[in-house]
Amino acid sequence: MEDIGIPFQTIDWSSIPKQEHYGTHGIAYWQTVQFPGLRVRIVEYTAGYLADHWCQKGHIVYCLEGKVVNEQENGESCVLTPGMSYIVSDDLSSHRSVTEHGVKLLIIDGDFLKLDK
Repeated sequence: MEDIGIPFQTIDWSSIPKQEHYGTHGIAYWQTVQFPGLRVRIVEYTAGYLADHWCQKGHIVYCLEGKVVNEQENGESCVLTPGMSYIVSDDLSSHRSVTEHGVKLLIIDGDFLKLDK
């Protein structure tokens, strides 16, 4: 992987605009900071959110507030509550998020999660 050389900086998330992404049910609000080969997001899912697709992208996910169920297409699932994380590389899981009451997550993904082929 190429060194992307991110200099020290702070992120004022209150200044990052929210983008709406609709699920099968509910809305995901993304605040995104993009670097070459690296994406950092605060994502909030509204109550009753169900993702509209099975995702195969790798992520590092940290639960900030609320509770989310991460379903896997193979039938397994896990629950994240504040202070919990999950990590997966690209193409190692088909997964989607479901939340009954809403959740706020820190999600980091990028080229470092790609499998070498």
